[in-house]
Amino acid sequence: MGAAVARRLAGAGFVPILWNRTAERARAVGVGTVAATAADAASGADVVLSSLYDAASVREVYAGLRPRSGQLLVEMSTAGPDVLDEIAGPIAAAGAELLAAPIVGSTPAIEQGTALILVGGDAAAFERVRPVLGAFGQPEAAGTRADVAKLKLLNNAMLHVCGLAAAELMAAARRADVDPNAALRLLSRLMPYLQARKRGYLERSHDNPTFQLSGAIKDQSLALELGRAHGAAMPLLGLSRELYALAEPEHGAKELTAVIEAYPQ
Repeated sequence: MGAAVARRLAGAGFVPILWNRTAERARAVGVGTVAATAADAASGADVVLSSLYDAASVREVYAGLRPRSGQLLVEMSTAGPDVLDEIAGPIAAAGAELLAAPIVGSTPAIEQGTALILVGGDAAAFERVRPVLGAFGQPEAAGTRADVAKLKLLNNAMLHVCGLAAAELMAAARRADVDPNAALRLLSRLMPYLQARKRGYLERSHDNPTFQLSGAIKDQSLALELGRAHGAAMPLLGLSRELYALAEPEHGAKELTAVIEAYPQ
């Protein structure tokens, strides 16, 4: 996803400075320049975008940054609301500004510039960063940083529960000798997004992931933590997470459609 963002930014005339834990992956993006460290990448930038795996990664990377007055840092990870409060203090103390801006959409949506970007934080800071975010998506003010982090967790929980339902029903269709193409076509009337992952459901092919199954488990765990913190009953999501976890040992690095492998063929 970060590679798609960088390419869109370069195509819009921005000059991205990239950093990845694996330098080869940053160089493979093919645009901008590659910095040796996250701090080096951020030091001279007016706008810093971060897209990391989880809260631990956010804490680690931001602990090494040296924000400066007037700088705008935009955290785009799906890592929950708590970590945003943790990193906000040092950023504010340096005279910089922190926005949360999780992306609702997949890599193809970023490549097409159609991904929804939920932006939380100061309104003036949002207006400053709008042209940058508009280069790869459709930014929309959606409340505070915590608000957008929670909304992203709810969105992803919905994605994963629906994906599990589709996997279960497609597995049942095969065992009942129902034409899988007909079954997917019917299910897609209710959940159009299934068409984007039809190869996983029809061919049980889950390579070249745009959303890894292990990430689906991480996101559902975060959503469950959010629910527990506020006394919300989420038994369906809890069961969904358990079923994804059954497929993780063998398929964790594959597309999230690999949850279908938890069901007998």
